Amino acid sequence: MNQKNILENPQHWMDLEERYGAHNYHPLPVVLSRGEGVFVWDVEGKKYYDFLSAYSACNQGHSHPRILNALMEQAKKLTLTSRAFHNDRLGPYEEFITQFFGYDKVLPMNTGVEGGETAIKLCRKWAYEVKGTPQNEAVILFATGNFWGRTLAAISSSADPSSYRNYGPYMPGFQLIPYNDLPALEEALKNPNVAGFMVEPIQGEAGVVVPDAHYLPKAFEMCQKNNVLFIADEVQTGIARTGTMLCCDRFGFKPDILILGKALSGGVLPVSAVLCRDEIMMTIRPGEHGSTYGGNPLACAVAMEALKVVQDERLAENAERLGIVFRNKMLDLKQKSSLVTEVRGMGLLNAIVIDSAEESKAAWNLCLQFAENGLLAKPTHGNIIRFAPPLVINEKQIIKCCAIIEKTVLAYR
Repeated sequence: MNQKNILENPQHWMDLEERYGAHNYHPLPVVLSRGEGVFVWDVEGKKYYDFLSAYSACNQGHSHPRILNALMEQAKKLTLTSRAFHNDRLGPYEEFITQFFGYDKVLPMNTGVEGGETAIKLCRKWAYEVKGTPQNEAVILFATGNFWGRTLAAISSSADPSSYRNYGPYMPGFQLIPYNDLPALEEALKNPNVAGFMVEPIQGEAGVVVPDAHYLPKAFEMCQKNNVLFIADEVQTGIARTGTMLCCDRFGFKPDILILGKALSGGVLPVSAVLCRDEIMMTIRPGEHGSTYGGNPLACAVAMEALKVVQDERLAENAERLGIVFRNKMLDLKQKSSLVTEVRGMGLLNAIVIDSAEESKAAWNLCLQFAENGLLAKPTHGNIIRFAPPLVINEKQIIKCCAIIEKTVLAYR
């Protein structure tokens, strides 16, 4: 086999990962080498619709020219200073993002899970210094089914054995309560040491679980009443994915602490942010929290442009409009096939639940068939297939993708 044939052989690349990489992921057997807009291409040149968007990191589409230009222009000048010095990109970015989302302060980090860790540290610090919680007794509430990463703190808040098994001892001061359950939250809030409630507005990794319409605003109201910080994990739901700039916007409230990541850079590099008011943010002082790469000039330039793209191209409105089209098509499919038992979602974050009674790997096998037919998606929690295309997709493309999904489902078995 000559060099060209080797490079175009997907098994070559998969074998390298298998031999030299940790086995902590189970990808679909597709080896991608290029992306543009809503499309990606594999090493053999086959073209696919991307219906995962790197778990909603590529909301603005792959290789968006404006974001890449911001990246390249800044990379020619200065990429990293650490926070030992000031730089001429951080201040403008902080001004831009705080005004964009309506908060006093931002603490820039890199990954979504770092954003979650930062929010919890801020919440605990606020509890001890502002609320007056006794030292080391602060409690953070989480919803069962949450997923915000795989650090020790993140898995300590997980109810999924595949996340936490054999990694103990776990972080103290965390309490799980059922998602979409206001009585459970009300009961938990009776503890005066509860400092915060951290929740995904829609649980993405759990299978795009959408709560009752009154759940989030009522939960926020209950937290306010009990002097408990409402922490919104909008790493996946934020930045236009669910049809509004933030998912919380749809429900008419602004969380006390907002966590952003993923599409904050348009999928170009790791960028995350935690936003809140001064009363919370100013409890952390010099030397008490930070990151070498957090707030680096390259990330600041990219994040500003990524947010401007979302706004200028009206991607939230596009997600809202096309999300309705997509769900209506999936509901039609549900009427045609007993394989689809449920359709759920908001904006362009959607999922179908596959009947796995007869075949436990039905969702996985369907995703293999989707790939054969030119569309990439991935199962979550066994029998749920999540669909999250780049928000730059147009109506003609979404209808074509719905046809691919329908054709594949109806031909299955």
